[in-house]
Amino acid sequence: MALNLSNLRAPKKANIGRKRVGRGMGSGMGKTSTRGHKGQGSRTGSSMMRGFEGGQMPLHRRMPKRGFTNIFRTEYVVVNLDRIAKLDVAEILADDYTKLGLASSKKVLIKILGTGELSKAVTIQAHKFSKSAVAKIEKAGGKAVVLGGTVKEDAKN
Repeated sequence: MALNLSNLRAPKKANIGRKRVGRGMGSGMGKTSTRGHKGQGSRTGSSMMRGFEGGQMPLHRRMPKRGFTNIFRTEYVVVNLDRIAKLDVAEILADDYTKLGLASSKKVLIKILGTGELSKAVTIQAHKFSKSAVAKIEKAGGKAVVLGGTVKEDAKN
């Protein structure tokens, strides 16, 4: 059947209005306005914190604490050499990581790791390199360029 103006219909549940509570007994939500009888939740101004368990010790406080989270940590997006070898490019610049699908954003920091082998010379720009990655890149005849410095300076640190 062809769809035209004479047989258009709204999708299911598209025309259901919001729940109007406290509007008389005929609405089905009169008297206690869906709050039940007595108790903390029935009172005005009642708002309990997320995870409140009626006074019982909440789950997030019953669980043991483990470890330490360093809020000053710098996170790097890790790229292995085997992924770069599959790309078949001669040069990877800082902006190319998002275009090639290696990073989700241009703002992230990139670290190249030495998993895999390079068969041809590739010039790679990144924020950090592992020692094995630098060795494999130079062995293949390529260059590892550290953004904001050189590989030699980075290897000392």
